[in-house]
Amino acid sequence: MSDRFSAFSFVDRITALDAGRRARARFAIPATLPAFPPCLVVEAIGQLACWVAMAEAGFQQRPVAALSRETQIVGDAAPGAVLDLGVEIERCDPDAVTYGGWARVGDAHILELGRCVGPMLPLEDFDAPEAVRGDFETLCGPGARPGRFPGIQAPDLSLIDHIPGRRLRAALRVPEAAPFFGDHFPRRPVFPASLLLDAQIRLALQLAAEALPPGRRLRAARVADVKMRAFILPGHAVEIEVGLRSATNAAAELTLAATVEGLRVSTGRIEIVSREPA
Repeated sequence: MSDRFSAFSFVDRITALDAGRRARARFAIPATLPAFPPCLVVEAIGQLACWVAMAEAGFQQRPVAALSRETQIVGDAAPGAVLDLGVEIERCDPDAVTYGGWARVGDAHILELGRCVGPMLPLEDFDAPEAVRGDFETLCGPGARPGRFPGIQAPDLSLIDHIPGRRLRAALRVPEAAPFFGDHFPRRPVFPASLLLDAQIRLALQLAAEALPPGRRLRAARVADVKMRAFILPGHAVEIEVGLRSATNAAAELTLAATVEGLRVSTGRIEIVSREPA
């Protein structure tokens, strides 16, 4: 069984495949983890879509994250749960893959993705094509070894600027080396967009807490119009900015942006909802 599935692989087994059109898969979240944040559920769905696209391209090309129009975060994925993943491919050609997807735990919807687009790039720039083909055969057959994901330590955020209730800016230093680069990607390490999203959600929750009624439970409910404009590489210093766009007693909408060396690398919007404590 391949040992290439390690620190950043969130598909254990592909359980159904309609080549180039749709797929189903499962991922068992290790019970030993302290949490499994929504950003990793997004990553799991994206990885399943990537497997479908790479197989359709004969393992000559692979998609990379670029655009996600709609992410609905409906529920939580707890450690010990089994994610049931699904993707529907709207388009897959040498230029790009367009897809939507979902994740469930049992009968409960956890997260839904809509109108995601990933441009296709040469696979050999990121990984060894024959090794990737072998990994795909493992996933479609016996599956990868479960329980292999050890968790990820979220990069620290350093405050740059803070206007309470209006704006928050922080710096994130991408490590020069990290276990997740072994999967993302062996030949061309790239900081995962899903981990950037996790940092942005943390900042958005902090800023939204200043604009919404105190004492309530806050959670990210929707992320929209996310666009990755450039790769974030090992060692990069990323400046993240979250700005309040509007707020009511029940929800706040915020803008998201990230820059590297003064160049905008990511934009998006997020909705934080407020609820009475249980």
